[in-house]
Amino acid sequence: MMSEIQEVTSLEDKVTIAPSVLLTVVRYTTLSVEGVARMGNMPGGVDRIFRRNPAANGVMIVVDGEAQTVVCDLYIVVKPDVNMQEVSYNVQQKVTRAIHEIVGMDVLAINVHIEDIAYDTHS
Repeated sequence: MMSEIQEVTSLEDKVTIAPSVLLTVVRYTTLSVEGVARMGNMPGGVDRIFRRNPAANGVMIVVDGEAQTVVCDLYIVVKPDVNMQEVSYNVQQKVTRAIHEIVGMDVLAINVHIEDIAYDTHS
């Protein structure tokens, strides 16, 4: 696992993208999908502290720097009265497109974990 994502553009030139940039792209893209209320909490524990994969705010990313591929685990809270399967599919499609178009990397998998439903408790 790498602490930075690199894309080699020629023998002498290279572009380096910080993992936090990829996390931000994925998080904002996920939140833009209709039906997503907010990002959820990732599973915790001691093992999370020792992982070397970038993770923050409901997003965990595993990057293969040599193959320039990404696997994302997204933890979300959905709005009530939405089709959860449809929301998950839309998240997968939009995040895959954003990573490919903005960062220029291929996506192996986008795993969506629905953690809760955001019901209004003030009714």
